[in-house]
Amino acid sequence: MIDYSKILNPTVTCDIKPSGIRKFFDIAATMDDVISLGVGEPDFPTPWHIRRAGIKSLEGSKTRYTSNAGLMELRVEICAYLNRRYGLEYSASDETLVTVGGSEGIDATIRAIVSAGDEVIIPQPSFVCYEPIVRLAGGIPVLLQLKAENDFRLTAEELRAAISEKTKLLVFPFPCNPTGAIMGKEDMEPIADILRNTDICVVSDEIYSELTYGGKNHVSIASLDGMRERTVVINGFSKTYSMTGWRMGYACGPAPIINQMTKIHQFAIMSAPTTSQYASVEALRHGDEDIREMLAEYDMRRRLMVNGFNRIGMTCFEPKGAFYAFPSIKISGMNSNDFCESLLREKKVAVVPGSAFGESGEGFVRASYCYSTEHIKEALTRIESFLKEIK
Repeated sequence: MIDYSKILNPTVTCDIKPSGIRKFFDIAATMDDVISLGVGEPDFPTPWHIRRAGIKSLEGSKTRYTSNAGLMELRVEICAYLNRRYGLEYSASDETLVTVGGSEGIDATIRAIVSAGDEVIIPQPSFVCYEPIVRLAGGIPVLLQLKAENDFRLTAEELRAAISEKTKLLVFPFPCNPTGAIMGKEDMEPIADILRNTDICVVSDEIYSELTYGGKNHVSIASLDGMRERTVVINGFSKTYSMTGWRMGYACGPAPIINQMTKIHQFAIMSAPTTSQYASVEALRHGDEDIREMLAEYDMRRRLMVNGFNRIGMTCFEPKGAFYAFPSIKISGMNSNDFCESLLREKKVAVVPGSAFGESGEGFVRASYCYSTEHIKEALTRIESFLKEIK
């Protein structure tokens, strides 16, 4: 008999835990009549003109590998989009890499930069993938706990206190999943002031860049003076164009970093799906109106959900980005995990414990508003009933 405990990588078996997001999604999938606010996936279909471009590429037998870095046509459109929307300038030939979703871009960035023993600063609460990827690369995660009183923004004081001589990389996850926090230019300038005279790099996860509210457009930290040379921008199509299953993302940054990321991508992936790349060209060329329409709907749902949580006593600061609310569950007297398990079992509503996104997420839950208004209203009704019964 094989002793698998001696074969498997202990970093994977011992140091990496399963995603707390998927846990509740998987439980909910086994139950009837569940209202789920758990998964961050747009409920809109991929716009027809984008699907049609994918279909047309198949009908035209465009089914072969592309270059490792992606179709040049797509890379050109990515660069044009980033320049048009955020004032970022990149070369399509050596500063742009098409990836299998934004997650691959994050993984490739960390593996290209981080060596064994390097420290990586990860603000939390934040998406669940950063810490495991750092550990797999042999790096040391330095978990920086953001505060609700700061609307979960990263402050210069917090960053300065976390930096050591071993710091190699800062994860910059804004707009943020799960909190909905954003960082404006005025918030980022003090961060940039700290980093400019160091060799610390930044991986800026901007997958929710198009989903900001209140008339405040997203600003990339790479656009600030002295930051482009040290920043890899990660973005993609899943959230912006409702293309989650197409698995399309990209990374843009300095050529010396992107070149090494492309090598990793070359051996691990080869190239992103060809059909998805042709669909993504169409999205970038003609998808601005789709973005506006979906953003308006999300904004309406956002206000409905946040107002609803505050009305029933689950204090919720206003999320300015992404499509999540992060209400406090202090009123319940429970911890996040117990709250979510009880709510799912007793009222068949699925939300995600804030603790799944880091220690500072304890006492909160993540609820996604990428669901219909009817769906959100019913969930709020059930949650209100649950709170009344446990008092």
